[in-house]
This record gives sequence, C-alpha cells and structure tokens, in this order.
Amino acid sequence: MSIDTVKNAESTPDQEQPYKELGLKDDEYARIKEILGRRPTDAELAMYSVMWSEHCSYKSSKVHLKYFGDTTTDEMRSKMLAGIGENAGVVDIGDGWAITFKAESHNHPSYVEPYQGAATGVGGIVRDILAMGARPLAVMDPLRFGKPDAADTRRVLPGIVAGVGGYGNCLGLPNIGGEVVFDESYQGNPLVNALCVGAMRVEDLHLAHASGTGNKVILYGARTGLDGIGGVSVLASETFDDSAGKRKKLPSVQVGDPFTEKVLIECSLELFEKGIVVGIQDLGGAGLSCATSELASAGDGGMHVWLDRVPLRATGMTPAEILSSESQERMCAVVEPANVEAFMEVCRKWDVIATEIGEVTDGDRLVITYHDEVVVDVPPRTVAHEGPVYHRPIQRPADQDELQANTPDSLPRPENLLELIKTMAASPNLASKKWVTDQYDRYVRGGTVLAQPSDSGMIRIDEETHRGVALSTDCNGRYTKLDPYEGARLALAEAYRNVAATGATPVAVTNCLNFGSPEDPGVMWQFEQAVKGLADGCVELGIPVTGGNVSFYNQTGSTAILPTPVVGVLGVIDDVRRRIPTGIGAEAGETLLLLGETKAEFGGSEWAHHVHGHLGGLPPKADLQREKLLGEVLVAGSRDGMVSAAHDLAEGGLAQALVETCLIGETGARVFLEGDLFTALFSESAGRVLVAVPRTEEQRFTDMCTARALPWRKVGVVDPESNALEIQDLGSLPLPELREAWEGTLPALFD
Repeated sequence: MSIDTVKNAESTPDQEQPYKELGLKDDEYARIKEILGRRPTDAELAMYSVMWSEHCSYKSSKVHLKYFGDTTTDEMRSKMLAGIGENAGVVDIGDGWAITFKAESHNHPSYVEPYQGAATGVGGIVRDILAMGARPLAVMDPLRFGKPDAADTRRVLPGIVAGVGGYGNCLGLPNIGGEVVFDESYQGNPLVNALCVGAMRVEDLHLAHASGTGNKVILYGARTGLDGIGGVSVLASETFDDSAGKRKKLPSVQVGDPFTEKVLIECSLELFEKGIVVGIQDLGGAGLSCATSELASAGDGGMHVWLDRVPLRATGMTPAEILSSESQERMCAVVEPANVEAFMEVCRKWDVIATEIGEVTDGDRLVITYHDEVVVDVPPRTVAHEGPVYHRPIQRPADQDELQANTPDSLPRPENLLELIKTMAASPNLASKKWVTDQYDRYVRGGTVLAQPSDSGMIRIDEETHRGVALSTDCNGRYTKLDPYEGARLALAEAYRNVAATGATPVAVTNCLNFGSPEDPGVMWQFEQAVKGLADGCVELGIPVTGGNVSFYNQTGSTAILPTPVVGVLGVIDDVRRRIPTGIGAEAGETLLLLGETKAEFGGSEWAHHVHGHLGGLPPKADLQREKLLGEVLVAGSRDGMVSAAHDLAEGGLAQALVETCLIGETGARVFLEGDLFTALFSESAGRVLVAVPRTEEQRFTDMCTARALPWRKVGVVDPESNALEIQDLGSLPLPELREAWEGTLPALFD
C-alpha cells in the first residue's frame, strides 16, 4: 500500500487530487495549499474536507450565528458555565448542580438507513453530553416526516422510531419527549433531531482542550472501522484506495452499538470521578480528524499522533480512512503521564479498549505519523476553527408577499363543530403519538417525573432535595414559512410555555436549525430571519442560547423543507413533587380557566392545513412579555398549590387542548364558551394555557391573574361523572369515542 507522505507531497506539487469529489471548491483547495505552502497529502486533504464541510465548519451560518453572541446580555451570560462552541451548553442551577443539554441533527443518514441513522444520532448526542463531564439522564426526539400515507414515510418512520428506541432503551436512558410532525415538504428528507440532557456537580465540568506539554492522548472505546466514512462530506468510495477502488467501503451511515456506549459512559464517569482527565472530546462527525484538530486547537501547544497505533476493525485502512472514519462509541482524552496507568486500569475494569495514540507537544503543529512516516503536518486551528466563511446572498423570496396575502379568511367554516373536533383530534399531526412513544422506555432509571404526552418531560436530578429539570422542544414549520422571524419566536414561545406549564422556571435554550440549501438566497433569508427572531426572543425572555446545531441542504431536488428551527427550552423546578400534570384529575367541580387572549388567528393553522390543504397569511403574533408573565403565574400557581392541571394551547387550539386534557386525565368536563365558537375552539393564538383550579383556590388564583394584568376567562368545570367532553350549545363527545379517534390514526397508518 503506497502512503502519500508530506515529503512526497512536497516533491509532487502538480499531482492531481480529488478535492471536488470530497466537497471542496477550487478556492478552498487553493487556500489549503496556501496554508501549507504545498499540496496537501491524502490524509490532510481528508481532514480539511471533512472539517471544512458545512456540517462541521458552519461556513454558511457563522456570520449569522454571531448574532446570538452579540445579543446575549451579561445577565444572560452569567447563567452559563459553557456555551456556544463547546460540545454542549452548561448552566448552573444552584446547590452545586449543573445541567448540560444540546440538540443535534442526523437527517440525511436517517433517510439513507433509517434505523442506524437515527440510532447513531442518539448515540452521538449522548456522547456530547458525556464529554462535558455529566451523566446523561434522558433523551428527546423531535421528528419530521413527509405525508403520513406515502410509501417512503412508511419506509423511514418505523425504522427511525425503532432506531431511536433501540439505542436509547439499550443505554437505559428514558425518552421523555419530542415531536412527530408530518408535512409533504419533508418527503424524501425526514428530520431526525436528537436532544440529550445530563447532570453533574459544577466542579466536574470538563472541556475539550489538549494542554500541558508531554500529556498523553488516549483513544478509548470501540475500534475504528470503515463505516461512516463520508458521513459529513461527499467522500468518494474510491478516493483513498490503492487498488482502483476495488475494496468496497461500508455505507457512509455509521453503525451503532449501544451496549459498547453504555460501558463507555460508565467508564468515562469513573475516569472523571478520579480526576485523571485533563481534556476530553467525543468522536462523532469527522472522527479523529475532528477530535485531534479540535483538542490541539483549543490547547496551549501542538500534538503528535501515531496513527498506526489506532485499534482497527478492518484491514488495510489508509491514514485518510482512519482519520475520516466516523465509527461510533469512541472518545479521546488528554491525560498527564503520571495518571496514564490509572486511566488504563479503569478502562481494563470496564473492558474498554484504550490506546495511547499521541502526546501534547510544545510546538504549534498537529503532526500525525503512520509507521514513522509523516502524513499530516498542519496548523490545527486552520483545520478546526479557520475554515471558509461565506457571506451567502440573501434575498426575500419573490412569492413571500403573495404567500402572506393568501389568507385563510375565505376558507369555508364548518357547520358541525362537534364533528370537526373529532376530525382534528384524529389528524396525523394532532393524533396521539402513543404508537411511537410506547416503543421508548420513558421511565427507566426511575427519575422520570413527566413524559409524553405531558407538555414537557421532567427528570428528577437530586433524590434528597427533589430538584428537577423540565424540557420541551417545539417548532411549527408552517409558521416559519409564512414569517421566519415570527415563526422562530413562536417556536421559542411554545417551548417556553410548555416548560412553564409544568411548574418549572425556564432558564436556557438550545436549538437545531433545519433549512434547505444555503446556496438559495431565499433559504438564507429564512435562516437569517429565524436566527434574529430566536435571538431577539431570548433577550426579551432573559434566557440564553447555550448552543445548538445547523443542518442545511435539507431538500429534495429544488424543493426545500419548511424552514424548521427546532427550539429546546430547559426549565428548573426546586421540587418535582409540585409539578403540574397535563391531564385534569377526578375531583368534581374544579374550575377550568383559559389564560391569555384569543384572536381570530388561523394563518398556518392545523385546521387550514388538514381540512383545506392551505398555507398562507400570517402566523399568530407572539407576545413574549405576556409569555414571561404567563410563566411566572404558572410557576407561582405550582409553588402555592393553586393549579391542579395545565395544558398549553398550540396547534388545534382550545378544542385540541380540551380533548387531550380530558383523555390524558381520563376525566370528563363541561365547557361553556362565548362569542364565535369556531374562533374560540380552533384559533391558534399564542400565549394561552388551559388550567384546572380547585374550587378552594379559584378566587386566590384569579385575583393573582387580575392583579398582574393577565387575561383569564372561566370556560368550564371538571365533571368526572359524565365521561364526556360536553360543550354548551354544541353537544357531547363521549371520551371513548374521542379516544378511538385520537389514538387510532398512527396504528392504522403504520402497524
């Protein structure tokens, strides 16, 4: 096997290289040669191509993501222990506890190979949390699919759900929430976003850096194979083979082993506990190329890596393949020489393969040798952090005005509202996701306090004080299509409201920004507007964006997905025993109150989408000061025992909230509404929550709302004797009939 060394690269400057097949443009390749003062070796070309890919370098989004940092106030920043740029965001929640959480995308791999694409998406985000020094506690899975009755949806959805459940269940991590959304725009490009949350003591925080000359670099976990090569760039199968490409690589989708990861987690946590790790980095996208260059770049020296020491599970791998492999369940640690044997002893205890593959040097270069030949000699920062930055053209789409002018005002209103309630409850986007969530273990480890179908997931993190955290993810792509700025604010508002509805105080944000091609000026306009909307919204709410992910090129042909900036909000609750459930209880006579204002807002609504196939007009308007006030009232209601149930109003409006709160609580209700009943039931105005209040607390609670200028209206009472949802002037819907409609849709489609 002929190896392309630095010496050979210097002596063959005109040798042609397949940089275009690796996703690099002419000017990018020219810049690499300028940085190195020569052509790159095959291994260097592989490193630059994966690290300068859109997925790793954020080259089209960097200029816009700066807005998050520019708008973060000192007060918001004071809540963070680690933020944008780290493996995951970390916030201090008091009493010595820190929480780390982040969302990532694994969209394209999950389309190619649904099970492994989704499974390794979960595995990757879990390792991001582990790399911060935290024990992973729970996962969530915001998912988007094409038309529910399409053949390809029936291909990808079961595999993706099985992959999420299979990996998470084997790890012993509860899946406490997420979303399942259907829209034709995701046909051929499903979105598989994964979120993980973990907890640690503040002093256990670890960061990814290689400091201390002479410190050792140890690779531990699974062996390195051919799977995953090209996962973050366009890596041609024959590029680095020496036999005319005759040896076939495995697919570019990684292959996961959750049992190996489970052991890796426990091994890593013991290493952290013993205090023998200086810096750590997980191996995900771009594999060793990423881990070595990022560790060296963030450190105070250089690094020397002996690539031939890397444990392999395939024969004849080239240096470029070893560096580009995205084989799963691997971590890279920096360890002081005196602690190497203790490190190895912990790994032997857990039967985890660990190999010393390098050391920190006093230079400023990342040097990688393979059988004593130098195959990489680069400034690590140019690989990890100084990739190309593009100021892509931005243009508001020419048809945006036409889209917004096409309001749903002229759509015919139904005559039978009672039948519409049942029809909407059975629509794929509003129907129960029980068919999906029953495949997940939501209560393993015993820390789960709330999980789907609750508004937010909630996990207990401290057995003694009962301190816990709540998490919700949200986004309505139709809203963002109609108005990207307002759509991002609405996603933030709903996730914030969902967390507050459980009695938790929202404290921080993560995001997963899914968009079409950045080479489309209209897509970049959507992206820019969404980033500004989310950042400005966080300033209004006073909570920071701690990190996130950007996923571009989500489109089929020239048709982009709906712009989908998924927003995750983290909340803190000092005692999970006072959490507010979503379903109403069986205490007769409890008052149902609607908090917030209802307006005739139907742009992008589920009613317009499901009944009429219509998308147009403007989305509801988010009032984030009102959302903040609403959150404060809900937290106070939880703390003082004034609220026995709460459910936010979102897609489907009050009608859907009533259906769900009755079915989740298995309790009937009598409802009385005023004004236009269609608007009252199906408007999707933001900033509204349906609460159940004990009769003994009704006066105190409503007085608090009035004093704080929060609009409220009495809309019904709990009536467990009726076993029905009764709406004055409309009639009665028996709960068994509603349940059949609500829970029957997904099994009929996918069983």
